[in-house]
Amino acid sequence: MSRRGVRITAITAAALSVSLLLSGCVSWFMPTESSTTSTPTGEAVAPGLEKFYAQVLDWSTCGDNLQCATAIAPVDWQAPEGDTIDLALVRQTARGSDRLGSLLVNPGGPGGSGFDFIADSVDYATSEAVQSQFDVVGFDPRGVNRSTPVSCYSDPAELDAYIYGITPGERGSDEWIAASTEASAQFAQRCSEETGPLLGFVDTPSAARDMDMLRAALGDETLNYLGYSYGTLLGQVYAELFPEKTGRLVFDGAVDPAASEFEATKAQAQGFEGALDAFLADCAGASDCPFAGSVEQSRATIRTLLERLDKSPLTNADGRKLGSGTMFTAIILPLYSQANWAYLRQLFTTVMQGDASIAFDLADNYNGRSDDGTYAENQTEAFIAINCLDAREPADNERMREQAAELAVAAPIFGPQMSFGDPGCANWPAEAKRDRTSIAAPDAADMLVIGTTNDPATPYEWAVTVADNLDSGHLITYNGEGHTAYNKSNECVNGAVEDFLLRGEVPDSDPNC
Repeated sequence: MSRRGVRITAITAAALSVSLLLSGCVSWFMPTESSTTSTPTGEAVAPGLEKFYAQVLDWSTCGDNLQCATAIAPVDWQAPEGDTIDLALVRQTARGSDRLGSLLVNPGGPGGSGFDFIADSVDYATSEAVQSQFDVVGFDPRGVNRSTPVSCYSDPAELDAYIYGITPGERGSDEWIAASTEASAQFAQRCSEETGPLLGFVDTPSAARDMDMLRAALGDETLNYLGYSYGTLLGQVYAELFPEKTGRLVFDGAVDPAASEFEATKAQAQGFEGALDAFLADCAGASDCPFAGSVEQSRATIRTLLERLDKSPLTNADGRKLGSGTMFTAIILPLYSQANWAYLRQLFTTVMQGDASIAFDLADNYNGRSDDGTYAENQTEAFIAINCLDAREPADNERMREQAAELAVAAPIFGPQMSFGDPGCANWPAEAKRDRTSIAAPDAADMLVIGTTNDPATPYEWAVTVADNLDSGHLITYNGEGHTAYNKSNECVNGAVEDFLLRGEVPDSDPNC
């Protein structure tokens, strides 16, 4: 499997990027034409934080209807007199006259670029009604992309080897675990050497403190926020730390902050397996479906295919080897959205014919790898660094084997691929910063929690739990497929979100969309 870890809280933008895979769509920016500044709130803050909360953001035109700015934040919020980092922001100002303030947006990950999400896909992220009344602001969290980034390998070939390399030995054997542990330890050491002290401060609570500073610098008395996937965890942590500063917060594809690493992995394995079953049932009616027979027969074919790739990886044109881990990544990416299931049919057809090209196209798309072998973003390094700081468990071979056996029963196809992930963070050079506990956020304003019944990455049950645990959480259920629902499902969901963001109205009960 990929050494980047077994936890999959992948970004909403990933589902979009599959549809752009063959189009070559990229961000573009115009020369600076004009600038404007934000007026900070001027609120009283703790000594040492004044220069951050009172900073004036200088916005410059950077694209079609876009403005860009850079904020600064302390590396360590507990020692604000120390070194600082840059935070990259982009915004589309409110298009109408009845402006309500700023709406910060996070696409998830962790490690997803909020800057690119808004610069490339503001219409995917938010509706026209929301854009009319809010300045929609994308930002790269600390450690991510255009902000001061986590960096582990300056040579993309080394990152290739870490992400796509075939781990020697049978999965779960002492040899396999030892090799995986050694590779992860080397990766952690390189991250520490290249990133420096910031590596210990890319945790979610620190990112939430950055958001509060951005709120004040933008001139907003309270935070309005739209978080997808991992972005829902970031929003919950914000509400826990700054309940009196919560405005209108929307969490789509909610992550349960109390779920253990194993509980989260098991839920996601089952979620993706359920999405795969839905795909296989749909595939049976397609003329280009590579499978014959029942869903169960198709599942057996996939299990056999993954086992064969473990024993005899396919060689891609560029020399990389397609093992079951990279194939697993290629499979799950199109499962984020039913609109992308055609890619799955292409994937299975070509791999069953001995061609690894589509599999690597999809895996590269997931990992942010360009055709020339470079990486446009640092999402893999940031994903690992943030996850390892948020929470982790020590690697224990026997416990991992017991859990692997349970995962294989719960999700026979994906469970084995998502097992034995503990070595990924076992040698991380900084301590975890967040406890796995539920968040109630007493005294916070109303918050909307959206859950999709067949969401493979953030299971519906998490949304139910999050809404129940939050003192002011309100659940919106979307009955359907795919990861996240706002602005991509139906008018029932969109209407509930717009009623809340634009008018502050929450439903009396779950509308069960």
